[in-house]
Parts: sequence; C-alpha cells; structure tokens
Amino acid sequence: MPAYLIAEIQVTDPAQYEEYRKRVPAAISKFGGKFLSRGGKVAPLEGGWSPSRIAVIEFASLDQAQRFYASPEYQHAKEARMGAAQVRIIAVEGT
Repeated sequence: MPAYLIAEIQVTDPAQYEEYRKRVPAAISKFGGKFLSRGGKVAPLEGGWSPSRIAVIEFASLDQAQRFYASPEYQHAKEARMGAAQVRIIAVEGT
C-alpha cells in the first residue's frame, strides 16, 4: 500500500536551504519515492492552517518512507537543512 511523506516547511535561510534542495532528490529516488507536490501554491481552506511551504512525497509503502527518512543519504541532506528551516514531517499510509 502506498504511503505519503508530508512535510510542512518554513524556510528561514533560503540560501542555506538551497543546498538541502539539491541533496534531497537523490535520496528520495534511491528509496523509490517521487514528489507529488514540492513547494507549490498553498490555499488554506479550513482550521486556520496556513503553511508557507508543503512537500508531499509518495513511496511504495510506509516502511519504505521510514527507511528513506532514517537513511544516511537523507540524514546527509537533512544536515544541510539544519538552521535553514523549521520542519514538521509525517508519513501516512494511503489506500
């Protein structure tokens, strides 16, 4: 069953965040993931949630999404993001 990694991102240092953006696609690809949305326009509809940036990444399974997140490849990308953005990430199974 597919799974989706959903990240809410508030970029605080765009120049530094750019290095993260360069590193992360290879890690996602290695674990069979693909971007469904990456920083597109957000239209708040209900509940007062108004994030500035959202990313949605599809993986073949929840296990694969978790393996991606824990991987050395992603941890290397994540290092570039430290201090450049505030992030909240979840993974959820699809149907």
